[in-house]
Amino acid sequence: MRNRKSFLFLLAIAGLSLPLMGQDKPTPADSATPVSTAPAVTSQTNLAAPSSFDQVIDRVVVRERAFNEQMRTLQPLVETYIQTLSADHELGLVPASDNYFLGKLSLKNGVEDRSFLEPPRGQGFLSRFAKPFPRFISRGFAQMAIMDTTFDRSKYDFSFIRREFLGEVRCLVIDVQPKKDTGNGRFIGRIWVEDQDYNVVRFNGTYGPIHRPAHYFHFDSWRLNMRPGVWLPAYVYSEESHIDMGLVHDLTFKAQTRLWGYNLGTAAKNEEFTQIVIDSPQSVQDQSQAAQDATPVESQRLWERQAEDNAIERMEKVGLLAPQGEVDKVLQTVANNLIVTNNLNIEPEVRTRVLLTLPLESFTIGHTIVLSRGLLDVLPDEASLAMVIGHELSHITLGHRLDTTLAFNDKMFFSDENTMSRLDFSHSPEEEAAADKRAMEMLTNSPYKDKLQSSALFLKALQARAPDLKNLIRSHLGNNLADGKETVRMAALLQSAPQLDMRKTDQIAALPLGARVKLDPWTSRIELVKTKPVALTSAREKMPFEVTPFFPYLTRLNTPGAEKMALAPAK
Repeated sequence: MRNRKSFLFLLAIAGLSLPLMGQDKPTPADSATPVSTAPAVTSQTNLAAPSSFDQVIDRVVVRERAFNEQMRTLQPLVETYIQTLSADHELGLVPASDNYFLGKLSLKNGVEDRSFLEPPRGQGFLSRFAKPFPRFISRGFAQMAIMDTTFDRSKYDFSFIRREFLGEVRCLVIDVQPKKDTGNGRFIGRIWVEDQDYNVVRFNGTYGPIHRPAHYFHFDSWRLNMRPGVWLPAYVYSEESHIDMGLVHDLTFKAQTRLWGYNLGTAAKNEEFTQIVIDSPQSVQDQSQAAQDATPVESQRLWERQAEDNAIERMEKVGLLAPQGEVDKVLQTVANNLIVTNNLNIEPEVRTRVLLTLPLESFTIGHTIVLSRGLLDVLPDEASLAMVIGHELSHITLGHRLDTTLAFNDKMFFSDENTMSRLDFSHSPEEEAAADKRAMEMLTNSPYKDKLQSSALFLKALQARAPDLKNLIRSHLGNNLADGKETVRMAALLQSAPQLDMRKTDQIAALPLGARVKLDPWTSRIELVKTKPVALTSAREKMPFEVTPFFPYLTRLNTPGAEKMALAPAK
């Protein structure tokens, strides 16, 4: 039988690539020793092609061991969003409640995720019974990025299935099953191995064996080629239907986990340092005659700008704010349309940035308008984007100021995990109402005045989902877009909204999550997704505000001369 498998494999290459609820996935004892530095990642493309399936597995095991050592040196951000589902006889499964986790992943001593969010109230024994069921564990979803910390022949059996392309990357598809009595929490499922360096680029399955009351969930985990020879976790999708969890007898859910921020700030700082230019003596001019002290108004503006810049710099360093890029230019264009058509003269100039987290929120940091990645994903059109930007622009024109004590740099001396609790850009209810009123005036004078029905429809959909999706439709740094069905931002627009009908395929009130923005996990840069619109065949495919699976188009980085790479240890 073994010879037959080897024969099938040779024919193939001749043509040529938990979580748990209630407890955490056990970590094998022989993987507990942390590794402080990453090994060099050496390309294997210059080695002779493997002549048997056994040789392929040997290379896969070596690469997976190197991958696990690399991950112990890195501390990416990890974000998980979960939607529990209920049945609708026309729309299929629809969100009924949600959970959200955001933290920093560390694998130095097992799987740890240091949360960025405030812990729930109540720390005693009885507090656990006050929490809603099911109680998901963030660490369980984070560990789905790791197949097994001890992945080798002594613990697994392997079966070659076929070869298959994932995007541009040719892969070998292999089924993996743990051997008997090799311990708990072993991966069981299918792996995709790229056929040059034999890195695992995707694995799909679950962990086992199961010990009640905990439960291992199924997942589909993807890695991206982020540096030459380096594939790191980027996306994990998890889904279960009708499982029995004791107190919850019929649990159905979908979940997305994203990882990013692998190289926060390092590349940008190095590039900035190497591009320092020293002026020649001949080009140096005395500016003393033109220089003068700032006026009181200018001084106040400069002070506010310093507070604004301090907050933005700190958030970008943490990995919560995307570096400036093409998406900011799109947002800036919409803001400029509103500024020009309303004859606004704003000093200093208005800027736009993108918050990398999923919950739907927008806020201002001084004269900088910030929209979350999740909000950009679900907005259906430019008019809806203008509505959101118009509200934040109104805060600026009305003089609703930032806390200027942030201009003192020591205010930024806090841990990354405390960012959400230390920074607050919310406004009072009176300021929010004034911004709504001013935004309506600006939109009426703008190029979007005849397209606001879609914006109103988005607000209706937001209002309808808000009671169920409390973690998605929630702001962590600013004001909520909606508070249940009673309060919604820009409520005056609802009067012009058409009737919301979730069963009409030609009425798109909001998009699914992940529909607009693509995130580079290594640099934390973002870009807009460039895909052709897909014709919907039923109302079930509308999926507003909903979680969907991941299917990234894999590509391989080919950098001349970069055959070796060592990742620096996390600091």
